[in-house]
Amino acid sequence: MADALPRPAPRRRLLVSGLLLGAGTAGAVDEIVFHQLLHWHHFYDRASGDAGLVSDGLLHAATFSAAVAGLALLADARRRGPFPAVLWWGAVLTGAGAFQLWDGLGNHKLLRLHQVRYGVDPTGYDVAWVLPGAALLLAGVALLVRSRSRPVPRP
Repeated sequence: MADALPRPAPRRRLLVSGLLLGAGTAGAVDEIVFHQLLHWHHFYDRASGDAGLVSDGLLHAATFSAAVAGLALLADARRRGPFPAVLWWGAVLTGAGAFQLWDGLGNHKLLRLHQVRYGVDPTGYDVAWVLPGAALLLAGVALLVRSRSRPVPRP
């Protein structure tokens, strides 16, 4: 009996892996740089400092968990066989851009959980926050569309 070629990793698993890793990484960078290093804001700024610290810890736990889950799914997909890297990278960029846009528009403007920075006109910071998120999202979607027309690689 001839050995069968390894089946490509399931598309849905790769999408979820990339989305989780992208969102988790973008969230972790936000948390580490803007919350911990620069001290510009907490995830939830509408309460005491202790509540802000707890909210930052919960955000960090969620983003770290998302990134680890994304990597675990990637490892499983790689174990199953070849996979289309364009699809996975498209999902990573889409996840990162979606996190950034949700944070900039949803958390900052709609829910008003926090602003990028206080004590200054936030307009420039908002634009600098949202535009890279939109660029990441558009680049990710473009790669996802491109991946639909590419054949799945075989070893």
